[in-house]
Amino acid sequence: MNNELIIVMTKGIYDEVSSVGLTLANGAMTAEMSVGLFLTSSAIDLVRRNGVNHTHVAPMEPLRELLRAFIERGGRVWACPPCTEARGYDQSCLVEGVEIAGASVIFERIKAGARTLTL
Repeated sequence: MNNELIIVMTKGIYDEVSSVGLTLANGAMTAEMSVGLFLTSSAIDLVRRNGVNHTHVAPMEPLRELLRAFIERGGRVWACPPCTEARGYDQSCLVEGVEIAGASVIFERIKAGARTLTL
């Protein structure tokens, strides 16, 4: 059985759903799932250097801590190329551990049986 989860996030630093997405991602890793985040639209700002420093949705942990923990635990983060380009971001604008990659990275995993969640 495939224990991989792909979470597609579309909400950015000013939306509480981004905290929910990162909390779920960390929870899935605690449940021993392999987790990847695919960020689109305003969710790209979650991985812009210093972007997550602006948001804390109490009572959840600050976004920067949720993202840091996720990446340190081996979570994969992919940023949509057209979405990063539309904001004028390149790889140097993003936090360490984030890869600019197209949807093919998640589709190959979905074809292999990964579960998906969209927020």
